[in-house]
Amino acid sequence: MPHDHDPDDNFARSFGDAADIDEDAAIEALAWQLLLLVNPGDEAAAQAQFEACRDALDEGADPVATLRDAIDWQAGFHVDADDAAAAIDAIGQLAARFDVRIDWGVDDPSDEDFVADIDVPGVIGIAFDRLREHHYTLWTWDAGHDHHAGWITRQDDDEAVQLVAAALGFHVRPGSG
Repeated sequence: MPHDHDPDDNFARSFGDAADIDEDAAIEALAWQLLLLVNPGDEAAAQAQFEACRDALDEGADPVATLRDAIDWQAGFHVDADDAAAAIDAIGQLAARFDVRIDWGVDDPSDEDFVADIDVPGVIGIAFDRLREHHYTLWTWDAGHDHHAGWITRQDDDEAVQLVAAALGFHVRPGSG
């Protein structure tokens, strides 16, 4: 045993070069956990999305792109950076899964004037605030400068979302920021 071994550090060598970790199984486990988080209370939807992306993950596909495609318009959104109408529609549909109707502050959020006066970050900010009133969090993740993407989870799962998403390569932040 090396001299620098700390007997109280039970995990010191667990993730070193000599660790025997099945990375594919770890990615699958993380993907499954994320799908459960973005489909709160709907394990059947999480299972269907997991099945849709399992083969690609097994083949070493990028987890971020694979999961984005599996959840798009079901448990997540991915819209063009300049398409506020699509963001309103997508986030509204996702919120409806939780029986939450987002109050956009106008009678008709599809009104041309409202859509012309708001950008996607503005849509995300309003939705974040309204969802927090119902104990949900709207998350966004780095989808490049041409797109905005995210999902909705239970507020109680905020810490888990950050940990699991980061382990998969998602750079997430609450929709408020």
